[in-house]
Amino acid sequence: MNSTQNEKYGSMIAMDEQTRLEMLSFETPKIRLLRSMSIEGEAMQVLDFAAFPKPEFDLPIFCGNFFTTANMNIVVLDLNPLHDVTSRRDYKEKYYDHLLPLGLKYTELLPWGGKLTSESIKFFSPIVIWTKFSSSNSKHEVLYSAFMEYYKAWLELMEQAVEDTDPSQITCNLEAQHRYLTWRAEKDPGHGVLKRLIGEKLAKDLLRNFLFSGIDELGSKTFLDYFPEYSIEDGTINEKRSIIGKGFENRPWDKNGEFIGNDLRN
Repeated sequence: MNSTQNEKYGSMIAMDEQTRLEMLSFETPKIRLLRSMSIEGEAMQVLDFAAFPKPEFDLPIFCGNFFTTANMNIVVLDLNPLHDVTSRRDYKEKYYDHLLPLGLKYTELLPWGGKLTSESIKFFSPIVIWTKFSSSNSKHEVLYSAFMEYYKAWLELMEQAVEDTDPSQITCNLEAQHRYLTWRAEKDPGHGVLKRLIGEKLAKDLLRNFLFSGIDELGSKTFLDYFPEYSIEDGTINEKRSIIGKGFENRPWDKNGEFIGNDLRN
């Protein structure tokens, strides 16, 4: 594994002069970017960990987000699909069908965390763990076990992955990852936290050039090219998290990983 660490993103001290941000990044022959950001402060602890495959591989994107305060824990853990698992049955079968027992194991231990927007759901897989619980309800051993098992499962998929040689498939993978990065950099819920800690300018830079690095290198399409429904009259991006206006109060997949929806109006 080779380090791609940019000194600019090694560590930062927040504006409160107490909270510390630490960043690490690496690459491998199959991984374009493996990176982590940790935030340690009196008010919160955060781990944002992700692994992005090179475009020659249609691997899911590994995503682990852990946010802890004195009162609340918020967790998202998933193998984010590069391609739509509802319309692309072959992709679901290739990467997720054999992982459904693992997903069921942990989604029972870590129940659905409440409403997610229809837009966000598109970037998650049938085995996503999305959960919230109070800090007095200790589930840290379960979380650690879930993280290790999900990451091990992703690493095994990576080891088995065969490089695509079809230029059209590589282009498809490239655009799918670029679309994902563009969405996350613009609509990531962590933006507000980073803005409070290090200011708007640095927060946007960190999102675009470290956490979701690749936006400028992997494609030229803009956020509004991918998501034109977010355009407002002056040509800027609507800051709302949801334009469709639907949310999923409960897990929208059944035990077989089939999408069942049951979305509700806000």
